[in-house]
Formats: sequence, structure tokens, C-alpha cells
Amino acid sequence: MGRLFGTDGVRGVANADLTAELALGLSVAAAHVLAEAGTFAGHRPTAVVGRDPRASGEFLEAAVVAGLASAGVDVLRVGVLPTPAVAYLTGALGADLGVMLSASHNAMPDNGVKFFARGGHKLADELEDRIERVYEQHRTGEPWERPTGSGVGRVRTYEEGFDKYVAHLIGVLPNRLDGLKVVLDEAHGAAARVSPEAFTRAGAEIVTIGAEPDGLNINDGCGSTHLDLLKAAVVEHGADLGIAHDGDADRCLAVDAQGNEVDGDQILAVLALAMREAGTLRGNAVVGTVMSNLGFKIAMEREGLQLVQTGVGDRYVLESMKEHGYALGGEQSGHVIILDHATTGDGTLTGLMLAARVAATGRTLADLAGVMERLPQVLVNVPDVDKSRVSTSAELTSAVTEAERELGTTGRVLLRPSGTEPLVRVMVEAADIDQARSVAGRLADVVKSALG
Repeated sequence: MGRLFGTDGVRGVANADLTAELALGLSVAAAHVLAEAGTFAGHRPTAVVGRDPRASGEFLEAAVVAGLASAGVDVLRVGVLPTPAVAYLTGALGADLGVMLSASHNAMPDNGVKFFARGGHKLADELEDRIERVYEQHRTGEPWERPTGSGVGRVRTYEEGFDKYVAHLIGVLPNRLDGLKVVLDEAHGAAARVSPEAFTRAGAEIVTIGAEPDGLNINDGCGSTHLDLLKAAVVEHGADLGIAHDGDADRCLAVDAQGNEVDGDQILAVLALAMREAGTLRGNAVVGTVMSNLGFKIAMEREGLQLVQTGVGDRYVLESMKEHGYALGGEQSGHVIILDHATTGDGTLTGLMLAARVAATGRTLADLAGVMERLPQVLVNVPDVDKSRVSTSAELTSAVTEAERELGTTGRVLLRPSGTEPLVRVMVEAADIDQARSVAGRLADVVKSALG
């Protein structure tokens, strides 16, 4: 069996890859593994379970709840809420486990199961591996030990979760948003109620799009992966800015008043300066990934701040932040982690903080985002090559060295084997888009000839 857990839980086509049986079995396995690890010692365990609005989330939630309760875990069903809300509530309610059913920015047919440990933090890799082993062991025949009578878990709906999470968001804002007009694109997803409520309570005048989830339309032509509707709406309504989330609202991208995209790197740059001013940017550093735009790094160095870069994936960003005590990190895609207020990327929190900076300074979002110049970035995927030889090919090393010499200090090259496919990603940044395309094309040709 291939590894079930990816970098963000277990994900696949609902009712094909991710079945009710799998969701139930993983939930029982998680309960047993956490019990063995001592998480439940001395008390009756509780889990918080939430989901995004996908149609498949209804039966998968039922399966997860059944699995947990059958293993003796009391369940608080919080219903449709963002992933970061489930993480927050897991911590705030002192629960032993959190479970979120979502496939984030993926298309509607997909779904996923993501577990949070006590405190709302992602489960450690070794616990995920153990859950997978225990699940497989029992799937192939060994019966579970099951509680009976009063030992079975009880299930109740926790409707207060919505207000508790929104109150948390408002409570950490440095200032109100009065006078701002904001367009919110909710991707017909998990933040369709939360985000408009939070922005309204914070004082903003809002216009909402993509806020009518029907279980089938999540991420469909809207949200952070499809910004055209938001760009048009911001201009049409004369708004100060637009905020876009993905299906589970752990991401945030923005649009300025002219309808131009403000990506995750630019959002991080704006928030970094705001947090430095407030004295909350620990270590004078921001954590990004190797895919962060070179313009971001240049801007941070100019401002006397350090950009710490990790491998691609918000889990690696979070690991670095925790290890070194940094307060802010994220990715170009809009995963932004503000560790003093969230244990994971929180798109609604990020959007509120960005809007708060606009309101506090009286400057436009375009002006604030102008702290960094986003250098043109070209990404070419080269398929059907031996990606294992990227670091050992003398021909490729020579070509990269020559390309870096040509680009100088205003450009860079990154060759990265895909983690899931037989291809190599060639990324080139340069001050000039034509130069970036030219260098990327040449390197892609070398990758084909050297590794094909």
C-alpha cells in the first residue's frame, strides 16, 4: 500500500479513493493510536469535527463521527467552518483531537481528511505513520477492541463554534476597518459565512461573491485559484481591495483597487513591516520557501529583515517557524501563518490583518504592496526524465552555472524534481520576462537531453 497521508492529510476522489470505510477506519485508528500515545490518559477524550461544504463531506463526516464515537471519543460537530477554525477550536476547547474534512483548493469531486493534535497543531509524521499502520493491520482482519455501554462516545452539535471563532478573529485585530470597502470571494467554500461576518463586525463595508455554496460549486471558477471575478468586482464596486479564499479558507490572495493581484509574497512583505512596527516580528525574520519571489528577498534585505527559506510546502514553513520562534511565514500561493494567533494558515485572519494595515496607514494596498517588486518568474515542467539525476549531471550543473552567470544578482535559477511525478520543474526569475523565458527554455532543453 502506498502512503495514505500526503503533506496535508489524506486526499483523493471522494467515494472512489476516499471512501466512507476508509474515513471510518482512519478515525478509529487515530483514536487508538492517540490513546496508546497517552493523549487520552486520565480523562474521557473529545474531538472537534468540521468540514467544508462539499456534498461528499456530508457522508464522510458521518463516517468520521461514527468511527470516533465507536472508539469511545466524544464528538463536537462544528459543521461547515474553515480548516483554521477547526484547528483553533481544537485548541480553545481543550479537545484531544481535531478532524477537518476538506480538499482545500481542489475541485469538488475530491475530498480529504486532516487530523489535528491537541492544541490545534498538525499531527507529527510518526503519529500519521502509526495511524496508517494500525488502520492497515485492522483492515486486513484483526478486530478492534470496542467500548460498550457508557463507554461509547457521545455526539453533539457545537453551534457556538462559529461565534467563538469569529470573536477570536476580531479580538486579535490591531485596529478596526471602518471606512474600508472590501470585496470578498469565498470560493463557495467553508468561509462563506465566517469571513463576511468577521469583516462586517470589524467595521468594513463588504461586497460578497462566491458565497453561496451548494455542495457542488466549491472552487468552481472563483476563489484564490480563479481571481478574474474578484478583479472585475473590485473595479466595478470601487472597492479599496478584494480578498480571495480557497475552499477551506486556509489561503488568502488579494486584489488592489485597480484590479491587480497581490500575491502571498507581497502580503507577507506588507505584514512583516506592520509587525516590525508593532514589535511582534520576532528575530526580524520572515519564513518563506525556495519558490518565494526573488523580489521579496531583495525587499526584505533592503528593509533590514531576513527571509528564511524552506522546502516547498506550508508544513516546512511551520516547522521552521516553530523551531526558531519566528512569528510570520508563508507561501506565494497565499498560505500565511501568523503564529501568535493561529496554528496553521488562516485566510480570513490574513485578509483581516491586511485590511487593517490599509485602514491604519491610510495608504492604498497598491502602495503598501509596492514595497517589493515582483520579478518575472517562469516555470517550465519537463516530463518523462530521470529526476533522480538532477544533482549529479555534470552537463546540467554546467548549464545552470552559465545561466546564473548570465542573470547576475537580479535573477536566479531553481531546478526541482517533482515530489509526485516523473518530471523536473525549471524555475527562472529575471528582471526581464523575455530573458526569463529564454533562459528557462534553454535549461528545459538541457534537462531533456541530459536526463531523458
